Amino acid sequence: MYWTVHLEGGPRRVNHAAVVVGDKIYSFGGYCTGENYHKRRPIDVHVLNTANYRWTALPLPEYGGDQFLSVPYQRYGHTAVAYEDKIYIWGGRNDEYACNTLFCFDTVTLKWTCPEVTGPIPGARDGHSACIIDHCMYIFGGFEEYIDRFSQDVHALDFRTMKWRFVYTRGDPPSYRDFHSASAIGSNMYIFGGRGDLNGPFHSQEEHYCPDIMYLDTITGRWHRPATSGRVPVGRRSHSAFVHREYLYVFGGYNGLWDEHYNDLHRFSPERNEWELVQTLGTSPSPRRRQSCLVVGEKVFLFGGTSPYPGAPPEVPGDDELQIEGPDSKLMDHSDMHVLDFSPSLRMLCLQVVIHFKLDPSWLPEDLKWELAIMTTNNSISRSLNCTG
Repeated sequence: MYWTVHLEGGPRRVNHAAVVVGDKIYSFGGYCTGENYHKRRPIDVHVLNTANYRWTALPLPEYGGDQFLSVPYQRYGHTAVAYEDKIYIWGGRNDEYACNTLFCFDTVTLKWTCPEVTGPIPGARDGHSACIIDHCMYIFGGFEEYIDRFSQDVHALDFRTMKWRFVYTRGDPPSYRDFHSASAIGSNMYIFGGRGDLNGPFHSQEEHYCPDIMYLDTITGRWHRPATSGRVPVGRRSHSAFVHREYLYVFGGYNGLWDEHYNDLHRFSPERNEWELVQTLGTSPSPRRRQSCLVVGEKVFLFGGTSPYPGAPPEVPGDDELQIEGPDSKLMDHSDMHVLDFSPSLRMLCLQVVIHFKLDPSWLPEDLKWELAIMTTNNSISRSLNCTG
């Protein structure tokens, strides 16, 4: 596995939500230090062409009249899932309130709608997780706005009927938490990491980071906590999790008790219930949290997130997940993108040599020169207004 591409100048975003449709990555909203999250404004949408590594910012719709109800406001801590050629955004918040309205983005027409749903709608929250299993979007955990507590509940929305249901489960569920990850492998939803509290559902600033992995069998409705072996990752929140060839991978994240950011990569085998620390080649991304990682074919695209400035003072345990500060913030918001290739070709490895040693590419065929150009040319759409980093 080789980190092959590192480009700057993409969307500078933290706690955004992104999904893959075809060969494109769609990223929605997120946070950037210095921007106004009290005022309602339409969520921004950025699209990455994974063939040429170019970002595009879609035009913002007019935010008034009937569209006020069908376009989500700018937010962070929300989730996005792709079902067929549509993307569904749920949850999240700005600095004023959280949301529990379902929004749909059509990747063909590039238009927003607000689908009509039935059933018991989950309470507004952020920091939850979402994944799709058998035509249903499963929601787990998060921090619920109106009752001011962490959740350990499961809700499901059936896209065939657009009906919500509360999922009654058996067995001991994962502890109350937010900013964990949920990954679908077959009919199982795997939960890892997140920030909990020693007082259960209540946020008393006595944080707890559970290192155990658990899964919900969505057919039987039973929670399982498998006995695992190997190099178990440190408990963390705001990491990334992705699935490739039936393995679950976990990258980065943050542990507030130790005030540590990570850039390690762990792989979990559901068949053997075994963890291993993956050694990669190339230059790894800086330690960070609240980034996005998505798999397209044999590549992982990582972008955004936040890291501490070199020499920054440690965070205080119990600090909010978002450090809403000015230019002197101890965290820097990233606009970079990294590509991890699971099985780089000989062609790609040769291009890496050309880049690393700064060899003269003028004698190369035009197709190779084009590949070198897109691998080394930064994007230029970073939102820099009052943003740090």
